[in-house]
Amino acid sequence: MAIIAFASQKGGVGKSTLCRALAVEAIRSGLTTVVSDLDAAQGTVHEWARDRAKIGLQPSVVVRLCRTATEALDGAGEVDLLLVDGPAKADAETLALARVADLIVQPCGGGLDDLRPAIRTFNGLIDRGIPRDRLLMALIRVGSEAEAGSARDYLEVAGYACAAGWLPERLTYRTLHNTGQAITEARVAGLRSAAEALVQSIIDAAQAVQEPV
Repeated sequence: MAIIAFASQKGGVGKSTLCRALAVEAIRSGLTTVVSDLDAAQGTVHEWARDRAKIGLQPSVVVRLCRTATEALDGAGEVDLLLVDGPAKADAETLALARVADLIVQPCGGGLDDLRPAIRTFNGLIDRGIPRDRLLMALIRVGSEAEAGSARDYLEVAGYACAAGWLPERLTYRTLHNTGQAITEARVAGLRSAAEALVQSIIDAAQAVQEPV
């Protein structure tokens, strides 16, 4: 059993985007997977799963709407993979998740407005005893390869690992979510490949800290 949590101080950075894609790909690979949506006020992944079920998309994704970290982690030992979509702020619940998660993934854009608060969020977790090797940045909604490279360099100087690959800013990805799909289900080959590469890198990082995922 493995636990991967998605966390960020800011809302709208891509936690739910990556959580949905990872859930779909994990289930496709044969892992029993449950998603705990800890952002009860928004319920983004929970509502997406309902939309997906209504139109009969496969694989189906089990999503539980939770209000506390304790509730989100309940029953984790009964599945191969538990994914937790954290709230749109780094708070006590985020810390509680980080203490038990095998990997904490923080989606981040390529600009300093995103990079600086992301680094502060991870710095705060380290200050509270979370090991650095369990923290992973993931570049999402990036404008170009050059921007991705600059962001990666910035994060390296700050001492944080960054998932391989990056997700471009595209309307297609949002449209997929509107129809109950994940970004790895894009019909456009280039967009699907970019999503698959990023998701695979997160899976690889999780495998590095706990075998098997």
